[in-house]
Amino acid sequence: MSGLQASFGTVLWIVTGLSFVAAVFALATSGRQWREFGREHLVMDSEAARTGEATGSSASIRERDEEIRELLEARNERRRRRGEATVDVEAELRRLTSPLIDADLRAEIRDLVIARNHRRARAGKPPLDVEAEIEREIAGLTEWSPS
Repeated sequence: MSGLQASFGTVLWIVTGLSFVAAVFALATSGRQWREFGREHLVMDSEAARTGEATGSSASIRERDEEIRELLEARNERRRRRGEATVDVEAELRRLTSPLIDADLRAEIRDLVIARNHRRARAGKPPLDVEAEIEREIAGLTEWSPS
């Protein structure tokens, strides 16, 4: 019985030692994967580079709108089959893709425009019209809505 216990102990120590060496090797060689972990949320950098489209580009916005339009048309078809009223697809698409500008966001944009005017004044440039600049910034948000 003691010979069996000695053999088992020897095997246990050998397996533990080899496992430890393998774990240290795996940890040492996985640095690149850990540095890349979490970039671009669920899309790897290599996959994002392959698509050739930047988030917010006109092509990606067009593609997003087409996919939303298809989903809305499918929802309308299900509603039609159930005898329910359908919705205007284009109006619903505009509602879903328009930026949500609340009073807090508008106030923050106003603060940024005022700060920009202060920098322009220090540089000797004429100030911008605050209200027009706020509307321009909001329009810029409409063009770049992240999704």
